Amino acid sequence: MKLSQFKFELEDKFIAKEPSTYRDECKLMVLHKETGAVEYLKKDADGKVLKDAKGHRQFLQFKDILDYMNPHDLFVFNDVKVFPARLHGNKEKTGAEIEVFLLRELNPDQHLWDVLVDPARKIRIGNKLYFGENDALVAEVIDNTTSRGRTLRFLFDGTPEEFRQTLYQLGELPIPKWIREHANEADKERFQTIYANPDHEGAVACPAAGLHFSKTLFKRMEIADIDSTFLTLYMGNAHFHKVDVEDLSKHKMDSEELIITEDTADAVNRAKRSGHKVVAVGITVMRALETYVTTTHEIRPFKGWTNKFIFPPYHFSIADAFITNFHLPLSTMLMTTAAFGGYENVMKAYEIAKKEGFKFGTYGDAMLII
Repeated sequence: MKLSQFKFELEDKFIAKEPSTYRDECKLMVLHKETGAVEYLKKDADGKVLKDAKGHRQFLQFKDILDYMNPHDLFVFNDVKVFPARLHGNKEKTGAEIEVFLLRELNPDQHLWDVLVDPARKIRIGNKLYFGENDALVAEVIDNTTSRGRTLRFLFDGTPEEFRQTLYQLGELPIPKWIREHANEADKERFQTIYANPDHEGAVACPAAGLHFSKTLFKRMEIADIDSTFLTLYMGNAHFHKVDVEDLSKHKMDSEELIITEDTADAVNRAKRSGHKVVAVGITVMRALETYVTTTHEIRPFKGWTNKFIFPPYHFSIADAFITNFHLPLSTMLMTTAAFGGYENVMKAYEIAKKEGFKFGTYGDAMLII
């Protein structure tokens, strides 16, 4: 398919600037991929749309998602934790303000990192950058990687653990720019999933679909005998890399570290063999599940890197259902969604979403494709 097929008009008012009051009470749209049918309003047993005390139609909420599940369906989550990847500093001599976005640690002992810099035109090989009060941390630019990308060597005398602590003290969570101007202390919690594993800290973006899960919803899943398992995909530049080719087959995703344990692989394969739904929670989980599939449509334990890019047409081997947010135009996330739900179905659903006031983006509303 072509990049231009994923362009659509999206006014700023449709992009969520803040999360819903409660995690599991955002709007939910359900897309039935085989028929293209869309549901988003609550109905009674006779199919009549329910209304509140003021006569307003009642929308489905995310917590209604369990109505579409059966006992022992399996939810697969990405348990990665976002780390404070955004640093603010100054360029040597000129003192010009710069922003550094940490992407991937290349060498813990030498403190080498792949980063994005802004404004990139001012940052050249050999420049030194200073961060924190009294220039607590210094970095030297040693390579150009892309138009905005650089490789930095942080000049730090200490252990990798001490260095990481210093980075975390100086850094900020990488909240998207359209949220940042409205952000407050509460975002430090809301920009993480409730199941983020502290031992798997290192992502530069949050698994947005997972933000809708609350402790109450997990308890309801447990009562309903709905199962869950976790994998880890450290979200890096692949999540942000702009597609700049019209022919999508020529787009190359950046590699990101992926870990699928033996327990997770067993849980997924057991659910498939038993005829239960495997539900991919978010784009990263969908990409992870499709990275290493056997000829018998099962997955195996995996520890390595993935640059899996899913766009239409694509034959999926593992997931039977997919939970995702409403994505921005021209994004790889939209392309993966369209691959699973069907291009025409998804683009039609997006037009309905705009007409009905659904919110797009990281803090936006949710879609279930089954």
